[in-house]
Amino acid sequence: MIDFATCDLCDPFRDDPTALRVLPPAWHDYGGLPRFAGPVMTVQCFEDNVLVKTLLDTPGQGRVLVVDGGGSLRTALVGGNLAAAAAAHGWAGIVVHGAVRDVAELRATAVGVRALALCPMPPAKRGGGQQGVPVRLQGVVVRPGEWLYADADGIVVSDGPLHAA
Repeated sequence: MIDFATCDLCDPFRDDPTALRVLPPAWHDYGGLPRFAGPVMTVQCFEDNVLVKTLLDTPGQGRVLVVDGGGSLRTALVGGNLAAAAAAHGWAGIVVHGAVRDVAELRATAVGVRALALCPMPPAKRGGGQQGVPVRLQGVVVRPGEWLYADADGIVVSDGPLHAA
């Protein structure tokens, strides 16, 4: 686990806020880890989580999966089974620009989960979407390979690691 506080990460950038991107405070914590960080992998999909499942079933290597679900709150893109797969495969966290479900199961997993809301409706299984593309979350662009840090104070994205190695 990387030791950090997003407030401390932001302090050196107070005079240059463009060097660091802070996601708007629209995100809720639903996971078992209240703090997580890692290099970003992205998925863009809409009310369809086949690609999300495919990626979470691969070695995460401490990465954070950022899922751009278009902000849809009509279906959940991640639930308890996918969070358990993410934890088992070494993903640090999942950030969903959309909804998640199975909150009790999410909280019981050793993975961080942030999302806009909860929705009990499952998603479609069409297999659509793209991976490894820049995504826009609440107006903030996030690219594969960047670093994401999330804790109780917020979510911060940077071009590279900000913590001491």
